[in-house]
Amino acid sequence: MSQRKREPIIVVLSAPSGSGKTTIVRELLKQVDGMARSVSCTTRSPRAGEVDGEDYIFVTEEDFVRMRDNGDFLEWEENFGNYYGTLREQVENLLDKGLDIIMSIDVKGARTAKKEYPESVSVFVMPPSMRELEARLRQRRTDADRQVEIRLRESKQEVAASDEYDFLVVNNKLDEAVEELKQVIERERQNRDKINKKAGA
Repeated sequence: MSQRKREPIIVVLSAPSGSGKTTIVRELLKQVDGMARSVSCTTRSPRAGEVDGEDYIFVTEEDFVRMRDNGDFLEWEENFGNYYGTLREQVENLLDKGLDIIMSIDVKGARTAKKEYPESVSVFVMPPSMRELEARLRQRRTDADRQVEIRLRESKQEVAASDEYDFLVVNNKLDEAVEELKQVIERERQNRDKINKKAGA
């Protein structure tokens, strides 16, 4: 009797703005086969170097509201005056292909995703310190001082919710953070393969 294929894994990844989450995900996808990232929709303007459809799907507020009202989003939130949302159809299409998914979303969105997919694995990326986080935000030079202060206040609230997550990864050194996340995924794959093997025995 052939072993059935295990169910794909959904990794829900959250981190305060400026923690390096995007870079970690980008490096992870280069090193881990069989994994894809869900690309969020947003109404904010693209930053320098961001590519539509790769970094985010950039939409107008009118289009976002229409999709939201149609129930197109698995989860959506308003942050810093802009909307962000994960397209339900995109996630389902990736799952149908048998791909493991990494979903990079904020704490509120993660709570919704966890309810929708209880078997998902949640990971919180922690900055080395709030002082380091502030330095990273200011070095990005993408926000005005007032916006940085707002992001820092929001970040403190997000860090306070980190105990809701299955795993914590501290992004002190990029390569080490990526390796930790890879190990989380590999362990989860092995555990689910074992469960599958038992179920097919």
